[in-house]
Amino acid sequence: MNLEEQKVLFYDPNKCSGCLYCMEVCSYKHYGVIDISKAYLMVALNPEGNPLFINNYCSHCQDPFCMAACPVEPKAISKDTVTGFVLINPALCIGCRSCNYACPISIPFFDDKLRVSVKCDACKGEFLCAKYCSTGALQVLPRREVLERVRS
Repeated sequence: MNLEEQKVLFYDPNKCSGCLYCMEVCSYKHYGVIDISKAYLMVALNPEGNPLFINNYCSHCQDPFCMAACPVEPKAISKDTVTGFVLINPALCIGCRSCNYACPISIPFFDDKLRVSVKCDACKGEFLCAKYCSTGALQVLPRREVLERVRS
């Protein structure tokens, strides 16, 4: 799969109802509990008010700063060359949080209980947050299309 066809999340804040279901699905998928504090994405009220909600999640960057910041060898963070997903291997993560600080949008998150950094893994290609988004605010689109929408 070429870079432009890799699937990524696209968030349309004008469609978001703030139901937090994406966060509930995420926490259940990764921890087996419905606890929005454990979600790998975050819906929040926009302090400026328009749009009403904003969503923060991993962009699976083309050139991930989090991966570059990882000090271990082999790296605990890798980018799948086929899917484009940026993934953290918890068995290799030493919990230093360098990736957390390097990310320009403050992802990954540090899991205090597991003592490692965690982030969206795209549910191994299922993107459950988008699948269960009732308003269509979260969509799975080719990277090329997302870039076109952002630029326009």
